[in-house]
Order: sequence, then C-alpha cells, then structure tokens
Amino acid sequence: MERKPELLRNVALIGQGGSGKTSLAEAMLFNGKSTTRLGRVDDGTSSMDFEPEEVKRKITLSSAIHHCDWKKNSINIIDTPGDYNFLSDTRFALQAADGAVVVLEATGGIKVGTEKVWSFADEQGLPRIIFINKLDRERADFFKVVEEISQTFDAKITPVILPIGAEENFAGVVDLIRVKARLFSKDGSGKTDNGEIPADMEDSVAEWREKMIENAVEVDDDLMEKYLEGEELTEKEIEETLLKGVRSGAIVPVLCGSATLNMGVTLLMDLVVDGLPAPTEKPAKEARKLDADDTVAVAPAADAPFSALVFKTVADPFAGRLTLLRVFSGTLTSDSTVYNANKKAKEKFGQLFIMEGKKQQPVEAAGPGDIVAIAKLKETATGDTLCAEKEPVLFTPAEPLPPVISYAVGAKVKGSEDKVFSSLAKLLEEDPTLRLERDQATSEIILSGTGQIHLEATCEKLNRKFGVEVELSPVKVPYRETIKKTVKQVIYRHKKQSGGRGQFAEVHFDISPLERGSGFEFEEALVGMNVPRNFVPAVEKGLQEAMQSGILAGYPVVDLKVRFYDGKSHDVDSSEMAFKIAASMCFKKGVQEANPILLEPIMKMEITVPEEVMGDVMGDLNGRRGRVLGMEGVGKYQVIKANAPMAEVLTYALDLNSITAGRGTFTMEFSHYEELPAQLAEKVIAAAQEKE
Repeated sequence: MERKPELLRNVALIGQGGSGKTSLAEAMLFNGKSTTRLGRVDDGTSSMDFEPEEVKRKITLSSAIHHCDWKKNSINIIDTPGDYNFLSDTRFALQAADGAVVVLEATGGIKVGTEKVWSFADEQGLPRIIFINKLDRERADFFKVVEEISQTFDAKITPVILPIGAEENFAGVVDLIRVKARLFSKDGSGKTDNGEIPADMEDSVAEWREKMIENAVEVDDDLMEKYLEGEELTEKEIEETLLKGVRSGAIVPVLCGSATLNMGVTLLMDLVVDGLPAPTEKPAKEARKLDADDTVAVAPAADAPFSALVFKTVADPFAGRLTLLRVFSGTLTSDSTVYNANKKAKEKFGQLFIMEGKKQQPVEAAGPGDIVAIAKLKETATGDTLCAEKEPVLFTPAEPLPPVISYAVGAKVKGSEDKVFSSLAKLLEEDPTLRLERDQATSEIILSGTGQIHLEATCEKLNRKFGVEVELSPVKVPYRETIKKTVKQVIYRHKKQSGGRGQFAEVHFDISPLERGSGFEFEEALVGMNVPRNFVPAVEKGLQEAMQSGILAGYPVVDLKVRFYDGKSHDVDSSEMAFKIAASMCFKKGVQEANPILLEPIMKMEITVPEEVMGDVMGDLNGRRGRVLGMEGVGKYQVIKANAPMAEVLTYALDLNSITAGRGTFTMEFSHYEELPAQLAEKVIAAAQEKE
C-alpha cells in the first residue's frame, strides 16, 4: 500500500493521564475501519495499551502507533502516556508528529501534566486541536474548561462547536461554521444525524460564532478588512481562513465529545484531516551537517537524500530490538543499508514495518512523513539520525526528563547479578530516562527514574521480558568523614620482630583540615636521610587506603592534608609494606585527635508547584532541614530553589506528589557536602557499629 505524503496526517494524542487519549485512539481506529470493534481500556481490549503492565494499571506507559484511513487520507495515530512517570516517552514521540490533539476532561480541566505536554508541543512547533472529552460524565462542564484553557495557555483558543446538553443529556453539538446541529447516536457506532438547534441555544451560538469569526479573520488581512467594514462573510471564507489558522498554529480549535461512547470523534477526525498539516506542508526541518557547524534545511521531498530520526526503541526478547523512526526526507526501501550519523556506522537491515499497535505490518518502502520500524539494528539508539551516507546530516533530538527518584537494585536470586545487569542494559536502550550507575562510595547499583511507578513498571517488565527478578531498596546515603582541627607531630612506629627479617618503619605527620570539596593533599617535606625517598610512594599508598574507611563509621575521609616531614628506617627491616602499614596507622591515630566529624551530601533542588500549595511545600522543606534559596513565579506556578540533605529527600517524589495532588514537579542534583548535626551523626555512627 503506497501512501502519498500529501494524504498523510501524523497526529499525537497528548494530555494528562486519565483524560481518555487511548479511548479516543480506539474510537478513531474503529471509525476508520482499522479495527472491527471499539477497544476498551477498562476491559483490557485496547489495541493501543497492550503491554501487560498497561493492562494491569489501566494507563499508557509507552507510546503506541496505529493508523486508519479517513476521507481518502491516512492518519497515523500516536497515543502517548499522560502519567508524569512516563512523559519523556511523550516528548520523544512528538518528534514524529506534525500536529497534536490535546485531550482534556470535561470534569477536571487542566492539570500539570497538560501544561507539561503543551510545552513539549511548543518545542516541536506543532499545531494543536483541543478535544474536551467525557462530556457524558457527571459534573462535565464544557464552558468552564474552555475558560480555564484560555487563561492557562497563550493561544487563540477557539471553540468551533458547542455541546447540546451535558452529563447524561449530552446529545450532540452545534457546528459553529455551518450553524447546524449534529446529533450523535449513543450506541458507539459514531453515526451523526442533522437536527434542530435548540431554541434556548440560539443566543449563545450567535455569540460564540462571532468570537470564532473574530479569531479567524486575524489570520487574513483582506478578510479582516472586509469583516471590519461590516460585509457578510461566506461560510466558505470563514472555514478556509479558520483552517489556515489551525494549520499554522495561530488558532487552536476546541471540539468536544465522549471517546468511550464514540460521540463527536468523527468531527474531530474531519478536522484532523482538513486542519492539520501533511508532512509536505511542514516547513523544512533543520539539521546540522556532520562534522560541521553549518545547518541545512531538510525538505520533505521523496526524491531528496534520505534522512530520518529514531524516536523510540522497543526491546523485544523474541524479535530483538525494534527501532522506530520518522522519515523526514527521501525514500527508504526494504533490504537496504542506511548510515547512522551519530555512530558514523553503516546499518544493514531487511524488512520495513509499519506499527499497528502491538502488531507490525511489512511494507516495501517509506517516504517523507512515514513512521516505520526496523528490526535488529546493531548500533542505533533512540535519538540517532539515520541518513544517506553521501549526504550525512544530524537532527537534534529531544532530551529525556531528569530522573527524580533512585533505588539500589539487587538480584532476588543470588548469582543472577550478571543477568540483571545485561537485561537492565537492554531496557535502557528502550527507555533513555532510566539511569543505571554504580555508586563508587557505597558500591551499590543505583537505578534512577522519573517516579516510583516508572521504576516499579521497569522491574515488572524486566521480569516479564527477561525472566529476571530484582529487589529495590532505599539508596545508602554516601556520608563522608573529615576533621575540624590541625594536629602536629603525629608519630607512629611500626615494629615487628618474628625470627629472621623483621618489619620496621616510623613516620611523622602533620594533619590539617582543608576547605570543603578540596579532597586530599599529600605533601612530602622530608629533609635529611632518615627515610629513603623510595619509600614515599608506599607512605602515600598507605594513606590512600586508610582514607577509604574512616574511624567514625567507616565512610571515606576527605578534605584534609597530610604533611610527611620525618621518620625513621632500618637498613634491613624497612620495606614498602612496613611503611604502608605505618602510614595507615599514623593517619588513624592523627584523625582521632583531630576532632573527626561526619559530612552529609546536600542536594540542589528546583521545585515547581502551584501557588496555592507553596506554603505547604516550604513548610515540608523546613521539616527536612531544607534551606530555601529563592523563588520565582512562572505563570500560575512558583519555582522554589532550595538545598536539602540527601538523607531527607530520598523519596521526595512520593511526598511532593501527595502534598500537591500530583501537580508539583522537581529536579535535583548533588551540590556539596556539609557537616552532619551531632545528634544525627550519633545515629549514623550507631547504625554503622551495629552493622559491624
């Protein structure tokens, strides 16, 4: 099946979790005859949410792609996650889209997830349509949501239909362009009939139509003039100008309906086809030339050199890796070779596929705008550019959201650690938001992600796909030890006589504290010949080893200087080993006298919360020994900049969620070390001794 780029629409469904994006995708697929029945998320029969973890949680965890035909056009539907844990996936998926449908709940309005995905659509410059869903539910209020959207987003929010009735009386809509009533059948068939506009709606229809026309004429100067001179505009003029405004992103039209009852979905599909741009109508995409700073404009033409961006990778234990890419220029055919510009490597592949939910359909070729999958590419990862080797270009990919929560991950079954590691590495290819690192200080394997559910779902997937069971446990806080005062002339003699050759070494040190973050300084200040210089490296090595485990609670010792100024040696009994031991013991003796203390890691945080909960969030931070450094307003939100001890914010993501009802977000990174208050240090030391 050949799909012409001008008849293609790549549309992403975006919005807060639970707004009904997947149900809307199911209704679109059913109306476009790609499926024979209306799939339902609640019954687990959805063709878009097919991963077992999604069926279990009844939420989308990973974007899925399917397509349907509508009015001689083909629509690629990209169903994206709305849950905060999985929004990186949404950000990546939007790179494949040419337009977006923002799905909102008629009962709940705008939540932070909506604002987040709206900003992602801004990054990609995508024109949008708003679909207010669940108009058949209790407390559904179309006008209240329209009001809220207008206040929240800096865009020309323009309803093009008005609902007839609400809650269980929701029966249809009035089309404001044609001034006609369309009544919906409630049997899920998606059928609409023409009807009469209710008498009590005539005034509001006239008022909202006027607003729609005012917004539309701003797109076209000639029409604006005509309108201002009081001339009557034709239905065709209004519609054409409105669609021009939608396509350019100048106007954001608002529709409404009920996805689960398939009411109002066909009108949305009409607008997607008529109002959102085809790949050929998009401006040329900017790319960089390989090994140069010059940018080039990549035109969406079938005869141009091939270029595509990889926006998603799926790890499949049976099929191997599936690489999903959006073609921006040129034509790709099955059984050929592409060039990976990021890795500077050629990739050979066999069959091309288009995605149909969890299934794949083989295709022979893909042109501009097509979204296809290739199996078993060796080098290619999410964010890479594939292109023609003779004209290599690089697209700039979207960034994953920063991880906010970390756990130590360990194998449930002893001895399967290697398998845990290799399987996790495969999931990292699929999900660039996951981070896996070994903490040098605590030697734990740390798995970080964008939320608790993100990490739990990762563990479930690990078990299902690779048969590996893991346990998550709280991360150990990497405390450090240091000293507060200088001690001079610390002397230690190591002497051992055990028949034959003995061991002898004596070292003299001055030990002094350094500024925070300075690490360790070793000064060799020997004069005279008491200690042969060839033993100096052994002394330094002994110090380095002794610093790995401090005297208070066994944590590494930092921020001090050791001055090695004298010592004694023996012609026969002195050895490197003897000096290493002497240095280590002298160091421990000196630290004990130098007022040793514990240091704790402090994190730098940026917390974005709605204004009304700011007081609660700051109160909570104070309770965690946090320090607020400053605040700035961004729209309806406040960004709090603060420092807080790592020990107090290990599970902050969960607590912030409950304080802000899911509307707060934060980023966090290591800042510096500070002294741990004495009463808390006692607890840490006691815990370390108990462990020993």
